[in-house]
Amino acid sequence: MKKILGGQSLAFKMILVVNICKEKLHYLEFVKPVEDILKREKLGFFSKGYREINPKDLARADKIIICGTSLRDNDFMENLDRFSWVKEFDKSLLGICGGFEVIGKIFKGIIKKEPQIGFFHEKFHKNFLGLEGSKEVYHLHNYYIDFSQLDDFDFYCVSDNEIVQAVKHLGKPIYATLFHPEVRQKDMIVNFCKL
Repeated sequence: MKKILGGQSLAFKMILVVNICKEKLHYLEFVKPVEDILKREKLGFFSKGYREINPKDLARADKIIICGTSLRDNDFMENLDRFSWVKEFDKSLLGICGGFEVIGKIFKGIIKKEPQIGFFHEKFHKNFLGLEGSKEVYHLHNYYIDFSQLDDFDFYCVSDNEIVQAVKHLGKPIYATLFHPEVRQKDMIVNFCKL
């Protein structure tokens, strides 16, 4: 999509917001808050369910955010083939909670069960999209990814119980958080979008 302004062609940056929620009601809790942040910042975006994404959507998107979903909604994990594009996507990608799990599984991480619900203080040992030092974050998950056997990710935050909370791929602009920045630390999403 391009707009002509003063004789110059300006390409609009578009962010694809991926909805992994099976239940429509969960969209309001996990996807709409991300969309609201993008609207507030006047950032162009379009949203699609993970089953509907096609090559044209991937080409149109400058960045992608894979949102989270509810504790009992694991339908997306049974359909990982719908995320085969993740490894080949060469633009910025952010996975939030369920998106963190998708990215971890696509790169062959091991999924493990460890429920966490509520506000926690996590320590970021280096800058992760503007988060550094001790920060309060919101957890709502049943599972996490064991990244310990994956050499292609850098860990930015590991909790006291040794669960990786924030990672970045070493060779690609792929970021993932187990916590929900759309609840607490909204500026992290803005920082990702403005990379």
